[in-house]
Amino acid sequence: MKPFMDERFLLTTPTAERLFAACKDAPIFDWHCHLSPKEIYENKTPRDITELWLGGDHYKWRAMRGCGVPEEYITGNASPYEKFKKWAACMPKFIGNPLYHWTHLELQRYFGITETLSEKTADAIWQKANAMIAAGGFTPRELIEKSNVFCVCTTDDPADTLEYHALIAADDSFRVQVRPAFRPDKALAITAPTFLPWLRQLEAVCGKEIRSFAALKEALLERIVFFEKMGCRATDHAFNPVPFKRMTDAETEVVFTKALAGIPLSKGEAEGYQTELLRFLAAAYKKRGWAMELHMGAMRNNNRRMFEALGPDTGYDSIADDQMAHKLSRLLDSLDYEGNLPKTILFTLNPKDNYVLGAMLGNFQSDEAASKIQFGTAWWFNDNIDGMRQQIRAFANLGVLANFIGMITDSRSFLSYPRHEYFRRILCEYIGNLVENGEYPADFDVLEAAVRDIAFNNAKKYFGI
Repeated sequence: MKPFMDERFLLTTPTAERLFAACKDAPIFDWHCHLSPKEIYENKTPRDITELWLGGDHYKWRAMRGCGVPEEYITGNASPYEKFKKWAACMPKFIGNPLYHWTHLELQRYFGITETLSEKTADAIWQKANAMIAAGGFTPRELIEKSNVFCVCTTDDPADTLEYHALIAADDSFRVQVRPAFRPDKALAITAPTFLPWLRQLEAVCGKEIRSFAALKEALLERIVFFEKMGCRATDHAFNPVPFKRMTDAETEVVFTKALAGIPLSKGEAEGYQTELLRFLAAAYKKRGWAMELHMGAMRNNNRRMFEALGPDTGYDSIADDQMAHKLSRLLDSLDYEGNLPKTILFTLNPKDNYVLGAMLGNFQSDEAASKIQFGTAWWFNDNIDGMRQQIRAFANLGVLANFIGMITDSRSFLSYPRHEYFRRILCEYIGNLVENGEYPADFDVLEAAVRDIAFNNAKKYFGI
């Protein structure tokens, strides 16, 4: 029996161990996350491990609800100690859940705690962790630097002023780059109740009224230019499913005018608007060498009662089951045909589509970049052992694994960086097994370079940072 989560965790062969040793200390390029630039700038010491660990983490909230924990101890008014105790009591039940691994990786890497968390050990771990936090070294910047992070790309709305990015960039004491990533989801969500209030925000930041689709495109382009000056190299879009329905400029103007007037739009009208706006944005990204991320397959805010009580991003999202191949192909093809297809990263939340996306990559590759069209890493409900293995295997079978741009943190927590170690172990185990089984030669010059590239170098080159 192997020891629990020792130095050989998830590594079962000498080849896997050697490959992991070659990449384990590579820097982290956190090119997609939901960290707060404000929190990074303000750099406050957390009050306790509950604030650091459980605040805003809907992965943990969802798991606690699965254990029957009352909401008072999750997002409610229970004390930090009570919330921590409830989390600890749940922990032994998470057999096979990546939260069990992540939790103990974080305890080991940041606190040097090797005991497993449970109701029995909760008090001792609470006291030791909080004493270490009080002693210092746990501010957002210290945790980012301690984790060997090279660059963080946050997720930012076009109407964001990026004031905290500017303040961080002006502070020479912090060596990690913090760059914005352009996420225009609210601009695309023309049928959402947030659309008109968001439009007012965009008008305020641009200092002018937006009364036409042409004016909206002009305003968004102005923001793109601003984001570029602030160091932006990545964009992000969430779709379920990807839209594709062509409209003329005149037709799109009619749809936009109806939306301004509060007139309900048909599904086709909304899809046409989204298609034309996304095509416009993609062309602007291509001109600047930005990468366009497409996150597909999430079905959000399923529980209306809890959405009304807690809002979005609180643990009530799941996997959608829509068909994506046809419209995704038409969208990418329309952009490619016109010379407007930027570097693009395709993510799916539904693993049934791994081979759909893996096959789609090869249709639109070019010499602009190595693997210009990328298959995004296993994401959200899939960033577990099985999900990562399946995504890596699909990429290897259908694409060029050595060009993979690797793991994303996709988190709001400053303690989430051990997920990169988790990914690197799984990657090295997969490649190591190919070698051990005689499916790839034991050429360690090639193999060690490949795992280092996937861990860090490929993403750095792909995003041009």
